[in-house]
Amino acid sequence: MVNKKSIRGKAAVIGIGVSPLGRVPGRSPLWLAADATRNALADAGIDKMQIDGVMSGHSFASPFHRFNVALSEYIGIQPTFSNTYQVSGATAATLFNIAAAAIDTGLAETILISMGDSLLSGLTPDMALRSMTESRDQQYEMPFGIPVSNTFAMTAARHMKNYGTTSEQLAEVAVIHREHAMNTPGAQMTKPLSVDDVLSSKVVTTPYHKYDCSLVSDGGASFIVTSAERAQDLGIEKPIYILGGGECYTHEHIFKKEDITTTGAKRSSELAYARAGVTADDIDTAGVYDCFTGTVIMMLEDLGFCPKGEGGPFVSDRQITYGGKVPINTHGGLLSHCHPGIPGSLLHFYEVILQLRGQAGDRQVQGAELGLVHSLGAGFATNATTILGTESTL
Repeated sequence: MVNKKSIRGKAAVIGIGVSPLGRVPGRSPLWLAADATRNALADAGIDKMQIDGVMSGHSFASPFHRFNVALSEYIGIQPTFSNTYQVSGATAATLFNIAAAAIDTGLAETILISMGDSLLSGLTPDMALRSMTESRDQQYEMPFGIPVSNTFAMTAARHMKNYGTTSEQLAEVAVIHREHAMNTPGAQMTKPLSVDDVLSSKVVTTPYHKYDCSLVSDGGASFIVTSAERAQDLGIEKPIYILGGGECYTHEHIFKKEDITTTGAKRSSELAYARAGVTADDIDTAGVYDCFTGTVIMMLEDLGFCPKGEGGPFVSDRQITYGGKVPINTHGGLLSHCHPGIPGSLLHFYEVILQLRGQAGDRQVQGAELGLVHSLGAGFATNATTILGTESTL
């Protein structure tokens, strides 16, 4: 039974936009976010002055403490509801969940969710590694050189030991994502990839090879979210409704996590499903945070798409692509499409919304009406899930 206080169907996404993606030299994170915003406004058919709320995350290349305020100034608006959120990779779904709640409670009527970053052209490799390392605890973790990649590698190694997950199964995740990217215009990596290619690429941090790891990219993504009533008044052809959301924050230090093979996605998705009044079996397509191949396998389990410990065989049986149980990351995800930080996680929303609109072209999941997006960050510490649906799912 859906909670009477649920945000189910009370807010709708009416505009989506992206900037150039991949390598975009000479463009700041603010420019990338603003360009995506122009496209989202055009898609929604509204003027920027109708925006009264702005929500964003933190940029690595332009570390404004108030990216939301800087972006508002950059595009020339003065919102009355505005926040910058920082829960690492989970920020994207958190932005949508809070936007729906803010609209439902009257804090804003029309909210811009926007983020841009230039991790590829705006940071040197050393700067990027340093920023990742400095995100860890400066007393107990950073002195030992534990960047985010090593933290995620620990979780994969333990999953392999506990459940027999293989390197070949990890590699299959990368292969399927590359297949999806090959059908996506503008994807950063479109060269065919095989399991052998993944396993023969250099080891980055055991058990991950180069192609088990997400890309480094530039890019921006923006969304216009408003009340369901206003979406109807505007005559939006196919608004996509926010049906439910959930979050879970399990730890700050990886050594405090009781079980590093289970993520907070289990709890966040349980909350999202309950609040939306659906189950994992109802989901037609999903955006699953894919910073590393092993992370995808563990989240497929925690999101309820397959039992715990069976994520490897689930992927090997190609259940995450067309014809399978739940096609995920049909644009190629962070592994092959692009990964400009928080905008990369927002691009999972962009793709799922395209699918629900029926606008994904050659990569369309036929009959997609209900979608899930899960965002994760900080070595499994932060998790957020959002359920999206068409009008027919209300």
